[in-house]
Amino acid sequence: MKTIQAVTYPVHFQKESYKELSKLIEEKNYSTIFILVDENTLEHCYPKFIPNLATDKRIEVIEIESGEINKNLETCTGVWNVLTELEADRKSLLITLGGGVITDLGGFVASCFKRGIDFVNIPTTLLSMVDASVGGKTGVDLGVLKNQIGLFSNPEMVLVDDAYLQTVTPREIRSGTAEIIKYGLTYDIKLFNEIKHNKNLEISDLIFTSINIKNEVVLQDPKENGLRKILNFGHTIGHAIESYFLESEHKNNLTHGEAIAIGMICECFVSAELLNFPKEKLKEVKETIVSIYGKTAILKEDFPSIIDLLKHDKKNVNGQVNFVLLNDYEDYKLDCKVSEDLVIKSIEYYNS
Repeated sequence: MKTIQAVTYPVHFQKESYKELSKLIEEKNYSTIFILVDENTLEHCYPKFIPNLATDKRIEVIEIESGEINKNLETCTGVWNVLTELEADRKSLLITLGGGVITDLGGFVASCFKRGIDFVNIPTTLLSMVDASVGGKTGVDLGVLKNQIGLFSNPEMVLVDDAYLQTVTPREIRSGTAEIIKYGLTYDIKLFNEIKHNKNLEISDLIFTSINIKNEVVLQDPKENGLRKILNFGHTIGHAIESYFLESEHKNNLTHGEAIAIGMICECFVSAELLNFPKEKLKEVKETIVSIYGKTAILKEDFPSIIDLLKHDKKNVNGQVNFVLLNDYEDYKLDCKVSEDLVIKSIEYYNS
């Protein structure tokens, strides 16, 4: 599979990618290799990865607890302390081996430690392969507010080996599929149609196409001043729902993809109300997403808290919530203003 060249780094695929990593380590002559994992990737992915790492450099493994709830500054401080104790220096390399939490947090940790050390992303979930590990966004949550603390910082390279998908649950595969649906609705409807009809679902091809789309967008707009905002479709309402379920003692947590899937239905409804997005396509999106993810109960008493979380969305300007909406498939409009009443109506439509 052909390497994709991102802004300042390559995205390598499958077994060949490990040769490129070994070459990087040799050329840059790193002092120590640190590998950031959680308990799941330490057990299931590290044993697959380490035989492919050809180096005589010192290797240290740093483990954090899994889950979005641990994607915070406290965890970062713990990792920074361990790096310090293990005498990491500016010639150290941090390899992130895991899902979106690991790649987001690990990139942020590396970018801030001693004003920046090199890092390499090795995503092990579908979500992190098609989204989190590519594009240069790093960061952590502030309380339940998603990705409030972070910066744009590019890795030295990204290695995508879909063999790691054998280690994740079907639920995690569905979570990543939501981001592929997003690329389909906003940029390449063929992706959505393949998932809708569940035909020819060659996962490596879907991953490659998704990364290619994201890279095309990011190359044109690295810092999200315009086009890159389309990658937020479904995320404005979706992030608020994800955060609400994360902080609520009476709700089971949603995966990122499950929340974004709900957000895409809601934002397609808003698109139909404001931009005349075709009603038959709204119905098609809802039926397809519900067939994959089922329905999550969002009660009327949940609405005020979700609306309140919307107000803290990092994309807001002057207190105004900004949405990416659709005129049609592959035809988007940026920076749309949406009333709270319409957001509530969109959640009611999802519930109906």
